[in-house]
Amino acid sequence: MRATESELPRAALVQMIVGAAAISTTSLFVEVAHVGPTMSAFYRMAFGGLMLLIGLVALRQWRRVRLVEIGWLMIPALAFAVDLMIWHRSILYVGPGVATLLGNFQVFLMALAGFVFYRERLGWLFLSGIALAFLGLYLLVGLDWSVVGAQYHLGVVLGIVTGFVYAIYMLATRHAQRGGHVRLAPAQLLCVSSLLSVLVLGVAALVQGESFVIPDTQSIAALVGLGFFGQVFGWVLLTRAMPQLPASTIGLLLLLQPALSFVFDVILFARPTHTTDWIGVALSLLGIFIGSYRRGARKPPIVAADVAEPE
Repeated sequence: MRATESELPRAALVQMIVGAAAISTTSLFVEVAHVGPTMSAFYRMAFGGLMLLIGLVALRQWRRVRLVEIGWLMIPALAFAVDLMIWHRSILYVGPGVATLLGNFQVFLMALAGFVFYRERLGWLFLSGIALAFLGLYLLVGLDWSVVGAQYHLGVVLGIVTGFVYAIYMLATRHAQRGGHVRLAPAQLLCVSSLLSVLVLGVAALVQGESFVIPDTQSIAALVGLGFFGQVFGWVLLTRAMPQLPASTIGLLLLLQPALSFVFDVILFARPTHTTDWIGVALSLLGIFIGSYRRGARKPPIVAADVAEPE
């Protein structure tokens, strides 16, 4: 029996909310895992990719992957691996909340890329969104810029760079799909991209001299949770819900990810905050939402794990 229109959006809304909430925890797992940032990225993709592979095989949804598809996916896999290495360092330097918020500035870069490469129009809403977002960012990290240390400065810069690299990942994946070079279903595409990123991250870890040893039970639990919530559970819920909801609702609900990450940072890690910090977060989130809004447009399906972030 076909679901009614009122039933379908309600279920989709719940899935979007739960999915965004699940993904908002990824930065927390990075914070509590006693491994380096490259290693946490490596195990996130390894555990997540393996879980996806097992699920696809068990459900008989795995299809043969052509060599040309692997070639096309190497570029986004490389970008996503670099994105995670940078973002995880930002998390350790400035905390999960600010790092996640900074990564979400990728919406402006994606819009600018759409303008440059696809001649998509940018209106006054987009410019207003940029102004609000950067005003909020200034209130959040700019007021105390002269008194915080060099490591915090670096963390802010890395968080912004995360948005650039994630935009490259999204654009490369989008080009591979739209050009017909990659014809994998979303779940398998994510699985293949994750496993290819594992190879890149493994080489990076060897070059950086990081140990592959997981030191304790807490780290094992954190890394498994990072892979499950970041690469599998949250992503599955979001991809089920997104085709059933309007773009404006999707954009608004995806903001739960950076918002909850910041709240969790304050509650769980005792991040000191002032009134201006909360105003800055609110303005940044409002700016991101306005900047990502496209009247009459519909967001494409998610093709990556770190939805609206990287991460």
